[in-house]
Amino acid sequence: MFVANNIMHYSIDHESTVPLHTQAENLLRQLIAEEQYQNGKNIPNEVDLANMLSISRTTLRIAINKLVLEGLLIRKKKAGTKVVQGAVSSKSNNWLSFSQEMKLRGIPIKNFELHVSWELPDMKLAAFFNIAQDQPVLKMERVRGRPEEPFVFFVSYFHPCVGLTPDDDFKRPLYELLEQEHDIIATLSKEEIMATAAVELVAKKLLIAVGSPILFRKRFVYDQNERPIEYNIGYYKADSFIYTLESTR
Repeated sequence: MFVANNIMHYSIDHESTVPLHTQAENLLRQLIAEEQYQNGKNIPNEVDLANMLSISRTTLRIAINKLVLEGLLIRKKKAGTKVVQGAVSSKSNNWLSFSQEMKLRGIPIKNFELHVSWELPDMKLAAFFNIAQDQPVLKMERVRGRPEEPFVFFVSYFHPCVGLTPDDDFKRPLYELLEQEHDIIATLSKEEIMATAAVELVAKKLLIAVGSPILFRKRFVYDQNERPIEYNIGYYKADSFIYTLESTR
């Protein structure tokens, strides 16, 4: 165990079945969420960190390199390693609700807007849910971000069979709400991602100029029986969100 600037205690469990580099990665995610590192202070150097954790520099470097590739850390010769200011990363193979993922990464999130209403689906949405266009679906719009500014605008539509209503507590993590209150388990996510420019509505929600670059993502969510339950659209500020993909063979 070690003390980082007398603020937080961290430890590596050498008896755990979790790989040491994975434990080091998770520890670093907690460390860089600290205000002092968010404000520009260098994280401890590799030699000190490796000694403090009783792991090799090679093991530690695997964890650091992964965070560098995700865009969370930046490493410069003679200047040390720092947190990339304002960057938030999302991993496609560690699928959680937005709230759960940000909590795991130690990133405080504020809801700037939350609107829930019934809406008739258009042709594409009705086809995805395999329902008639005169059957209302629940629509949820949320603007979320760090306490100081929004960085994502979500629009979600839910299949009528899910059972969600405007009376549900949408301040809770979405997939936790679905599972605990409606016995719906979100199991599969299929996504489409592209770069685009912000239209007027999106620009207004994210407090950016019309035409600013944004990341546009569609998410198609299915339950354990591969039945469609959610159609989600996300608009992310390009300068504050990094979407990473990780594949294994």
